[in-house]
Amino acid sequence: MTNPRIATYFHVHLVSDSTGETLNAMARAVCARFENVLPIEHIYALVRSQRQLDRALADIEAAPGVVIHTIVDADLREALEEGCRRLDMPCIAALDPLVSAMSRYLGAAISSRVGAQHALDHDYFNRMDALNYAIGHDDGQGGQDLEQADVVLVGVSRTSKTPTCIYLAHRGVRAANVPLVPSRPIPDKLLQLKNTLVVGLTISPDRLIQIRRNRLLSLKENRTSTYIDVDAVREEIVYARRLYERQGWPVIDVTRRSVEETAAAVMNLLTSGRGQVEVLG
Repeated sequence: MTNPRIATYFHVHLVSDSTGETLNAMARAVCARFENVLPIEHIYALVRSQRQLDRALADIEAAPGVVIHTIVDADLREALEEGCRRLDMPCIAALDPLVSAMSRYLGAAISSRVGAQHALDHDYFNRMDALNYAIGHDDGQGGQDLEQADVVLVGVSRTSKTPTCIYLAHRGVRAANVPLVPSRPIPDKLLQLKNTLVVGLTISPDRLIQIRRNRLLSLKENRTSTYIDVDAVREEIVYARRLYERQGWPVIDVTRRSVEETAAAVMNLLTSGRGQVEVLG
């Protein structure tokens, strides 16, 4: 029997002149490619002065590791790279390869405006509007104006409707969700939608019972309930699938999907048209 490999921890310093969201997402995506490697993240956001950079370099010196940055200002960038050379640490400009390739292809100069990717432009306000809409139309709320949604997610309890809507909102998609509850009638407004994409979410009974059981444990709820009864759960799922088929709604199977993957499947449906019912397993 082989012993499990012990995880390797290392420091990764993320230095940004903006919010740091881009760097954080990139670093996590890269680190996920390595097994048993766990980064200890240090995020330095809104670094726009030499004083702020000096504080970051002091922290970097105290916890040696990899430095990744998206600094645009030439002087600050040079100071950071020189500081890393002095400390003998790798310093990676995360966006340089992509920006250079795009610049060559477009034949366009690179902007030196700090935080340009997070400017308060039209897209930003669209995302904020979509987020407000998702929150106001969570779990069947605000059902009188569902036609204003880009997409409505329908599914039984614990099929990731809410987190998927929030994720879609961050992509600028106005998403609402309506739960299918055995004792509650389906809202007429939902069945009357004509020009709004409605997507049914389904899941395997075993996986759904596991998720619901964990939910009850987190609430310290020990009473038996049809909420996790095998026959009752199967009946819920069958009822939902029949509804989707009857209404002609496309279907996404979330059994083995992350929230990001479910949202990506919804985005595909939005951009490629409604089409026929399709189970995306």
